[in-house]
Amino acid sequence: MLPEFKEHMDKLGYEKLSPIQEKVYKPLSQGRSVVGISPTGSGKTVAFTLPLLERIDQNGEVSLLILEPSAELAMQVFNVVSEWGKLIGLKTQSAIGGANISRQIDKLKDHPNIVVGTVGRVSELISMRKLAIDRLDSIVIDEADDLLSDTTLESVRDIVDNAPVNVILGFFSATKSDIVEHIDRWFNQAIEFIDTTNIDDTRGNVAHRFLEVSNHKKPAMLIRLMADKHFSALVFFDKMVTLQKAYSTLTHRGIKNISKLTSDQSKMSRQKAVKDFRTKKSQLLLSTDVSARGIDIIDLPAVVNYELPSDERTYIHRTGRTGRMHHDGMIINLGDDHDFRDLKKLVGADYDLKPIYFDGNVLSETKPKVNKAEVKQEPKSPEHNDGNKWNSQEKATSKSHQSVVAPKKHVKKNKHSKRKGMRRKHNPAN
Repeated sequence: MLPEFKEHMDKLGYEKLSPIQEKVYKPLSQGRSVVGISPTGSGKTVAFTLPLLERIDQNGEVSLLILEPSAELAMQVFNVVSEWGKLIGLKTQSAIGGANISRQIDKLKDHPNIVVGTVGRVSELISMRKLAIDRLDSIVIDEADDLLSDTTLESVRDIVDNAPVNVILGFFSATKSDIVEHIDRWFNQAIEFIDTTNIDDTRGNVAHRFLEVSNHKKPAMLIRLMADKHFSALVFFDKMVTLQKAYSTLTHRGIKNISKLTSDQSKMSRQKAVKDFRTKKSQLLLSTDVSARGIDIIDLPAVVNYELPSDERTYIHRTGRTGRMHHDGMIINLGDDHDFRDLKKLVGADYDLKPIYFDGNVLSETKPKVNKAEVKQEPKSPEHNDGNKWNSQEKATSKSHQSVVAPKKHVKKNKHSKRKGMRRKHNPAN
């Protein structure tokens, strides 16, 4: 390892390399293609960055291309790679969809050594002949299980086909897919498979819990969780419409310290949402799986599954946002008892999934005793001036759901009403 890298690792507090960083270092630095599988938060970005940066010859050509599934993840990786690259005089540029392409083309004239980008924008720059990759030394396909899906597989293969035949390929992911496990069928290279899942020791203690709540009570439950000022969570949704509805409900109740991350937001709005969440200006970041894929939040206390995932791979990626690099975390799954049974079947024995309750305003694993004499009250909003408003509206809503049918009143009919009406019709005085 270069002395500049060792010195920087000491400044960052690295005690040792993580298993994935240690296992892929030698083959990548020696020019061998690899598939690297390791849990989320185990340091995969640094794992491929250090050995591949060491190989770069500063000849004014793009030597390393890193492909990411989203703009947010591309910028996150760009920042990491830039930090290490500057130590040895390397220039890094981003090529992200949604950003001004003319500016990106101008910056390519500065001859960067590394390009980090999204597949669509990189493909566009290559087709415009603004990004030359005929002298690439290596290509990294990050979040490979996502990028090698049906929608982007062919685009990734086209990029690789335009690179030199002997280009080094690095595929990195937290989970396996059929394509990832049989990668040699799709890319005409000898590729070494490295899986450190079973030996990885970077994960902190992550508690997987289930909080029973009906769908229409979920916004109120988020408010109740936010009553703890130290609570912070990435909240996952399956559907955009559900996310927008929850966000609107919370903001309507006067909750201001929340952000959302959706595909229909502008680039600046998305960047601000992530920044506010990282800097603790927001307690909650509401997001879909696509938007939050691979986002690294240092010491994130919790992940909330507002809508439960339909497959185990999604559950792994969501829950991997917390408990990273020896930090502890909690997964709070919201739903009813039927959802609880389905989730246990989905994740099997891989996770110790247990129920959790509210005892007063504190989360507890012990089910509180219910005092029937006590009047049930909805949780107050952390915005104190809005708490009474929330409670009164919830009480009104609950009353509207009561199936009480008022008895019909007997209306005495006037037998002569029809005849009287006829007489009025023909009365000239009318």
